Amino acid sequence: MPEQISHLQNESEADTCRKDVLPKIYDSGWNDDQISEQRTFTDGRINIVGRKAKRRKAKRYDYLLRYSQNLPIAIIEAKNKYKIAADGIQQAKDYAEILKLKFAFATNGTEILEFDFITGLERYIDRYPSPQELWDRLNGADPVKPEIQETYLKPFYPIVGKPERYYQVIAINRTVKAILEGKKRALLTLATGTGKTTVAFQIIYKLWNNRWNTKNEYRRPKVLFLADRSVLVTDPHSKDFAVFGDARCLVPEEGLPSSREIYFSTYQSLAEDKNRPGIFRNLPRDFFDLIVIDECHRGSSSEESNWRIILEYFNTSVQLGLTATPLREDNKDTYQYFNNPLYTYSLKQGIEDGFLAPYIVHRIVPLPDAIGFRPQEGQLDDRGQTIPDGIYTTPDFETLISHLPRTKAVAKHLYDFMCRNGRYDKTIVFCVDQEHADQFRRELNNLNNDLVQQYPDYVVRIVSEEGDVGKGFLGKFMDIDESFPVIVTTSRLMSTGIDVQTCKNIVIFRMVNSMTEFKQIIGRGTRVREDKEKLFFTILDYTGSATRNFADPDFDGVPPLITEAEIDDAGNEIPGSETSFETPPETDDENDSPPPPNWTSKGRRQKFYITEGEVTISAESVQIIGEDGKLRTVQYTQYAKEQITTLFPSMINFNEKWNNLDERRLIFEELENSGISIDQLIEITNQQSADPFDLLCFVAYDLKPLTRKQRSDLLKKNKPDFFKQYSDKAKEVLNMILEKYVDYGLNQITPDIISVEPIAQHGNPIEILSEFGGIDQFRSAIEKLQILLYADAA
Repeated sequence: MPEQISHLQNESEADTCRKDVLPKIYDSGWNDDQISEQRTFTDGRINIVGRKAKRRKAKRYDYLLRYSQNLPIAIIEAKNKYKIAADGIQQAKDYAEILKLKFAFATNGTEILEFDFITGLERYIDRYPSPQELWDRLNGADPVKPEIQETYLKPFYPIVGKPERYYQVIAINRTVKAILEGKKRALLTLATGTGKTTVAFQIIYKLWNNRWNTKNEYRRPKVLFLADRSVLVTDPHSKDFAVFGDARCLVPEEGLPSSREIYFSTYQSLAEDKNRPGIFRNLPRDFFDLIVIDECHRGSSSEESNWRIILEYFNTSVQLGLTATPLREDNKDTYQYFNNPLYTYSLKQGIEDGFLAPYIVHRIVPLPDAIGFRPQEGQLDDRGQTIPDGIYTTPDFETLISHLPRTKAVAKHLYDFMCRNGRYDKTIVFCVDQEHADQFRRELNNLNNDLVQQYPDYVVRIVSEEGDVGKGFLGKFMDIDESFPVIVTTSRLMSTGIDVQTCKNIVIFRMVNSMTEFKQIIGRGTRVREDKEKLFFTILDYTGSATRNFADPDFDGVPPLITEAEIDDAGNEIPGSETSFETPPETDDENDSPPPPNWTSKGRRQKFYITEGEVTISAESVQIIGEDGKLRTVQYTQYAKEQITTLFPSMINFNEKWNNLDERRLIFEELENSGISIDQLIEITNQQSADPFDLLCFVAYDLKPLTRKQRSDLLKKNKPDFFKQYSDKAKEVLNMILEKYVDYGLNQITPDIISVEPIAQHGNPIEILSEFGGIDQFRSAIEKLQILLYADAA
């Protein structure tokens, strides 16, 4: 019996799958086209450690069973033979819930445990159900009408090198089913950066390729793809939908020919106003079978919108809305029109899956925003106008008061931030209006004049008034292979529909009171481009908009890190100004002493201009997200202490783990997963000479740290027997390794150190290893050295 157990333990999970699991799947009638084996279905969450990023392991299933090519139906989790099937059932259920599957199986090659989400029953079974058996059970709970099954089960268009992600498959299948069943309005809520255009393409292609239409005629459907920005229609037309060839048409460049099948247009190109009738009226009301409205939250469904009439005119069409924003007060008309979404894939889930980039949030408070600005009695602005008395706060700046010193201070702070972290990192600055965007562009231009001399387009303004010039800059800014422009200032033009995959900084220098708009702004940075070293981005919030919106309980994508600091008149951070909050501070947009209304005789609000004066930054903070998913604003060292003591409640427990080299590696991994960087702790605590062990004990347990030099000296003094067992030449090598440790840290104590000067002067690697008796003995000596350094730590 012991020999049998030992034999089972020597078999890997892969052995179990190959010898026992897969043959049983085949026996139940599944073929290779229906079995997907050992695939990851997420990319692995990206953790931010300091200002570096590291991925966690991706979620990976053992077997995914498909009834048809693009219809997954069940998942199987396999365990080693020496385990029981029940050990895998929870993971199988977790994965099935993510993938929206109704059947989950766990097996050890012998036992098969099934969980049925339809009935809620869990039971052991003798064999896997056949494809038809599972389809019949699924169809019994969520029927697919016989007359639409053939089209519903047809495959997607195959895109080489770009398979659909799991949530895209869910969205496509649910939408196609709803349309085939006759649903007239449908909505998909998919976070920015998750591929709404890909989803729309596959839905349209499947219906088009299978000749679906609202009249059940033998023809391909007429489809209208609508959006409110030209880039949102020209890009899909020329890229994703290129496969449709001459069947597609771009309005108004090609007019509105009735002979095409896939039409791309902005609302504005079709809409009517008092000066012109809408060109959409040139077509019959039943012309389109399907209308897809991208970014539909931006007014198409609003009863007050002029664009709503387009949708009402083509009222026989199926209308599919695509949006990135969940239901909110400011977009409720969208949900009232389209009804509840068929499927939602949130920003939070996208970050958890590793498909979207996480972010650090810096909250910076200029002094006028912290205490308000009140003019002196009778103070004139730069144009000779008397500034009305009152206390002006963040919502008033650049609307009632153009406060150039504040703009200069913020520009200097952003300049310093980019100098520290990357002057060539693409950055979008959201300003109050076009004038403000121009002021900020000018200040950044002058601060970066050394780069502007070489690259005149280093910083540009992109607003509607820029016309074709702005479009040219926008195209280059969006191009992942174009380095310039680096910084773009704008007001609202780039808050939605702009895909800047390499954007690393989002700067908020205006009030953002709409959660819908805020999520669109955040979406400008959520794309991941590992080949361009873009794994996370930073939000610099100078108005409190990000902090306030993150505090909203309905926000679904809290950041892993938020910082807060003060800046002085010149825009420099004030040392020691870090503050600590349990929850993000809320900003009150109203003031007890609001300025009087400033209106001209023509009924327009008057703006006053101040160009002289000094402005400081009052506060700057950092916020992080803990393992529980809750957002907290805390000091970095306090956060590190909480995480370490949670993992290791006592110093003794921590020391025991540290003295096991395998456990030590896990400690570093756990800390990184919690967003704790040793390098950042060293910088914050100013303990550059401390050993990592002592640094962590200092932060977590308030113990006075030893320097690496002190640890090295203690080792030589207290453990002479360790050195006596080696030759003089070997002792010299060990002492030199310790010197490297003292100078540069624990990562120097590795076997490959023998190839580094001055150790290499003692001979080639083979000669040095022979002094220790060979490679295995040398490795043993290195490991022993790493343990003995901490022998007296407890």
